[in-house]
Amino acid sequence: MTAIEILQKYWGYPAFRPLQQEIIAAALDGKDSLALLPTGGGKSICFQVPALVKEGICIVVSPLIALMKDQVENLKAKGIEAIAIYAGMGKREIDILLDNCIYGKIKFLYLSPERLLSDLVRTRISYMNVNLIAVDEAHCISQWGYDFRPPYQQIAKLREILPYVPVLALTATATSFVRKDIVEKLEMKDPQVFIKSFARDNLSYVVFNKEDKYKKLIEICNNVKGTGLVYVRNRRETAEVSNFLNRNQIKADFYHAGLERDSRFKKQEDWKLNKTRVMVATNAFGMGIDKADVRFVIHLDLPESLEAYYQEAGRAGRDEKRSYAVLLANQADVAGLESRYVERFPSPDEIRKIYHYLGNYFQLAFGAGEGLTFTFDVADFCKRFNISVLKVLSGLKFLEHDGYLTLSESVFLPSRLMFTASHEDVYRFQIENRAFDPIIKTILRSHGGAFDGFVKINEADIAKKIGVSYKDVIVVLTQLQSIDLLNYIQQTDQPQLQYVRARVDMDHFDLDVKYLLLRKEILLKQIEAVVNYTSAHTCRSIQLLTYFDEPNGDKCGVCDVCLAEKKAGMEGQKQDEIDYEIVSMLQQNPLSLDELVPNIKNGTENERLDAIRELLDAGKIKTDGKKYYL
Repeated sequence: MTAIEILQKYWGYPAFRPLQQEIIAAALDGKDSLALLPTGGGKSICFQVPALVKEGICIVVSPLIALMKDQVENLKAKGIEAIAIYAGMGKREIDILLDNCIYGKIKFLYLSPERLLSDLVRTRISYMNVNLIAVDEAHCISQWGYDFRPPYQQIAKLREILPYVPVLALTATATSFVRKDIVEKLEMKDPQVFIKSFARDNLSYVVFNKEDKYKKLIEICNNVKGTGLVYVRNRRETAEVSNFLNRNQIKADFYHAGLERDSRFKKQEDWKLNKTRVMVATNAFGMGIDKADVRFVIHLDLPESLEAYYQEAGRAGRDEKRSYAVLLANQADVAGLESRYVERFPSPDEIRKIYHYLGNYFQLAFGAGEGLTFTFDVADFCKRFNISVLKVLSGLKFLEHDGYLTLSESVFLPSRLMFTASHEDVYRFQIENRAFDPIIKTILRSHGGAFDGFVKINEADIAKKIGVSYKDVIVVLTQLQSIDLLNYIQQTDQPQLQYVRARVDMDHFDLDVKYLLLRKEILLKQIEAVVNYTSAHTCRSIQLLTYFDEPNGDKCGVCDVCLAEKKAGMEGQKQDEIDYEIVSMLQQNPLSLDELVPNIKNGTENERLDAIRELLDAGKIKTDGKKYYL
């Protein structure tokens, strides 16, 4: 099938969006490419379509597990075979999935960048018939990018294994410097670079300097019809602002990564189906959510970079209809942003301590831990060692960069199991151990294929069927695992921390201090850009375009700065028209105030009186106390 036939068959679109066709053609020609498409520009289609045209499998590297899972589910719903491998999966589970990629009909293998550090994964990839390497959120590869992920720099090692496979890097936000860095780090040969303008003609960017943000929030929600998104900085604020909106008769809900998976999914669906009008969320919300009719996106707190702001604000108006991106900021926010910058930057000594505390937390001996993955409760760790969450998360980024460990984001992984013993051995075990028979029988009846690969299970459902407690089921499954009858992985929704190398003692702990200072400098520049955006009196769209190296953009005409200019211009024009009328009438003969004011056609009565006063002050007209004359 051709690219357009695949688009129509699986996605139901009659034609490609701007630039999609050219990007797909380059991938089909075997060329390396870098594509910059704004949020909602249809990036995933650019690698999914060519991968389906060609024989073989497409490897997709993506930093966000939630995004990978969404894309895999969407592809499966279309009847396309896809799998994802990420932190938190067991070795045996990964083994089976990789085998399916070599011998099965899998078309897409989604990998988190941390997985590329594994020799097992790289060895298996060398046996696959790979037709394309797609790098999503490619700005993460550049240390100058706003969301640098050190494991992303491992992607180039795929090129050693697959030297003739084209690479397609995709991102929504990258300055020209970051673009060059992406091309260099991915070792692209003669890359085709596709850039869609960052201009969003239908999006009105607005900045309000307000002390009472909540009052302004209500005003916007009441004046702009349709659904909206409100971004706040922390989880506590999501619930507070949502409750405030509901008290003011605006149907709202809140979302953050700490909620239970089912609750998150329900909230998301209600908002997508317009059952909830406004979603109040942290920046964990929005990635990969395809909702075209969002009419406003409001930021109640300053973002840490213009890249993050552009991406989040860009979730408004994907249907090309008039929408609003509103930033509510005051002086306290600017001070808060700058102090957070200071707080989140740990010193070299603090990073050493974090690394040492981690070893104690996971009870790892020196020289042990290489390749081990742990479920990491960040809040518990910070509480136990009395360190700020921002410091820890920032410190972990530096430990990632220096190759000590990797950390995935929070994601829900359901419980899975697989029988490792043969059918015969399991049957014999059931006969010899009657107490275990009900649970094994229930699993085999409810989950076909548990001998061939890992199947998702729900301990509560099993407990209900055999009439025992939820905890009893976990105890029994753990026992069955200890005697090698099955492999059981319990559900988690915590981040996964993996030691890339064995734990070292403090004498052998080495930190790249130069890199630490560089990141500090980059972050400071990003914060300066945000502060300038809120305070400058230049068209907001031109400010963003200039930041993303589009220096010759036109004024948008619809942001708050452009509208204020228009208003000032119109008021000036009206003033001229009133002045002209007054002078014209007085040229014919002197008039009293009662004769003059009612006969002026333009302006309100007050505006006419002001104009007469200004003309008097300027000496252009005179009065004898009763009448006015030239």
